[in-house]
Amino acid sequence: MFSEFGNSDVLVYGDLPKPDIKEGEVLLKMEAIGLNYADIYRRKGNYHLKGEPPFIAGYEGSGVVVESKTKNIQIGERIAFADVPYANAAYVVVPETHAIPIPEHTDFTLGASVLLQGLTAQYLAEDSHKVKAGEVVLIHAASGGVGQILTQICKAKGAIVIGLTRNNSKLETIKGCKADYAVLLDDNWKEKVLEITQQRGVDIVYDSVGSTLMDSFEVTKERGHVVFYGMSGGDPVHVDPRMLMDTSKTLTGGDLWSYLTSKEERRTRAQRLFDWIAEGKVKIKTPVQFKLEEGKKAHDFLESGKSSSKVLLIP
Repeated sequence: MFSEFGNSDVLVYGDLPKPDIKEGEVLLKMEAIGLNYADIYRRKGNYHLKGEPPFIAGYEGSGVVVESKTKNIQIGERIAFADVPYANAAYVVVPETHAIPIPEHTDFTLGASVLLQGLTAQYLAEDSHKVKAGEVVLIHAASGGVGQILTQICKAKGAIVIGLTRNNSKLETIKGCKADYAVLLDDNWKEKVLEITQQRGVDIVYDSVGSTLMDSFEVTKERGHVVFYGMSGGDPVHVDPRMLMDTSKTLTGGDLWSYLTSKEERRTRAQRLFDWIAEGKVKIKTPVQFKLEEGKKAHDFLESGKSSSKVLLIP
């Protein structure tokens, strides 16, 4: 938890009272907690936060129900969630509407590793743009958590995938996800993409970098589509609607919370994701684990960019 914004030094491991639950809620004893870049943004004061200081970050995790005030979820059930605040704790209150049952043969670490990034990749490939066989898809940050899953989903749908990364050492990670091409995001990356597509451009770009948005349009063919869903590299410049009209290109924004709007949506989408994993269409790397009290070390590790695996906190 933290009471002021800043680098990882503001993080403190301490005790707070066990939370009480209301009707329609369950209390989870946490087994694994997903750490995401959004938690770093919250720690720095750049992202929305729930509650008052001391703030508890985290929105993703899995655990066992130890208290229940709903008829539909029993004590002892294994539950995961992707959008419940205050997750970086030993006990978390989860509304029934946000509780996602963990499949029988799925362990807690996988349950805490895939939902936020996996459900993001799922809506990107099936809602923001319905990826079709034969389409050429360009994925920024393809070696990241969302990028790895999105690459595999697009390949399962029969697309041709070009994955981008800023880190030369992550090219093999992209190839390991079965991308057709892995390209370094250097000064010549646009020329490389256009060369791959024989100057035609790509059908769809998934841009989570932000500052590269106009570059993404440059490598998109006429009547192509750019999906903007993140700003890891900074805010994008404003897009000229006249450019969109003149080139018949489409820009779509994307945010996971717009799709997780009901219990049914959460469970249906999660089940689809778990099915892809069970069928071998999507493979998840073994996560890197830290104890919950090692939160500072985990934040530093995630920010360093050294890992291509999910980072988990274990109470």
